[in-house]
Amino acid sequence: MIAIVKSTALSGLDGQIVEVEVDVSRGLPSFDIVGLPDASVREAKDRVRTAIKNSGLEFPVKRITVNLAPADLKKEGPVYDLPIAVGILAATEQLPPERFQQYVYLGELSLNGSLRGVAGVLPNVLAVRDAALQQVVVPMENAKEAALVEGIDVFPASCLDELAAFLRGENEIAPYRLDLTELQDN
Repeated sequence: MIAIVKSTALSGLDGQIVEVEVDVSRGLPSFDIVGLPDASVREAKDRVRTAIKNSGLEFPVKRITVNLAPADLKKEGPVYDLPIAVGILAATEQLPPERFQQYVYLGELSLNGSLRGVAGVLPNVLAVRDAALQQVVVPMENAKEAALVEGIDVFPASCLDELAAFLRGENEIAPYRLDLTELQDN
């Protein structure tokens, strides 16, 4: 089955929407990432596999192909860990399509499944808004920065299993609301 998850990439100082296409099919077990990934994106395979397993979710022993589109845009950094993991969970029907498709995902996974903050959140969330999308999932660490963009609902997640339960409708993650007094203190 194929799942398509939205994420973003930095192109200079601007963000751009990236589609993370994940195909999980029968065949010899493998995990390939294509679409001009740099070394840190290729390393996502190990982080994602381990994070899914350590989050109590099922990692498929199948042929997994991840395409980061558009293919001519260089993809850098660990920001694709979370959308790749969500794509694998969706392609293996561990997440319902009506829930996971409405969000854009940004975030690095640790080996235990917790989410780590990533760089470049503000221009990436601006790209989400410019693409007329309205909901983004980010690590808790990036919630304040993402919430600076008006018109976007920011859903902060602390770990993969919490996010999976949210996307299955088993728990709630409240949209982050920026407290303007936080900005005045800085």
